[in-house]
Amino acid sequence: MQKVFLLTIACCFFVAKGFGQEPEKEDNPNAPEITFEETVHDFGTLPFKGTAECEFTFVNTGKEPLIIQNCPSTCGCTVPTCPKDKPIKPGEKGTIKVKYNNTHMPGTFSKQFTVMSNAKNSPVRVTIKGEIAQNTETAAK
Repeated sequence: MQKVFLLTIACCFFVAKGFGQEPEKEDNPNAPEITFEETVHDFGTLPFKGTAECEFTFVNTGKEPLIIQNCPSTCGCTVPTCPKDKPIKPGEKGTIKVKYNNTHMPGTFSKQFTVMSNAKNSPVRVTIKGEIAQNTETAAK
């Protein structure tokens, strides 16, 4: 009886393990490919409690239309805006605008967001970084 129970548990484990996995991408030689001019932007030094914006430009270097599905960030202070409204044709450029609200403590920062698409090299991680200047009001006290 105990062997049957253990065998049942083992079977359930192996079946459940297969369900949570993402299906493997097929090798499509014509698939779109997203190629960024840069995947890291350094803002340098930013004022305390300000905002900063930048853009990341990319090209569809594949042979089929590129569809940006999502670009979630790791933090609410980093807000990327992706071109999800229309496919990017092969050879076309696209832009992802990023707004950073630096309400954090002074010092260095590094924030990431992930570009999810139908590209064969998806997902792509993109980083913004910099340093937030010392709060002059706090420092004077």
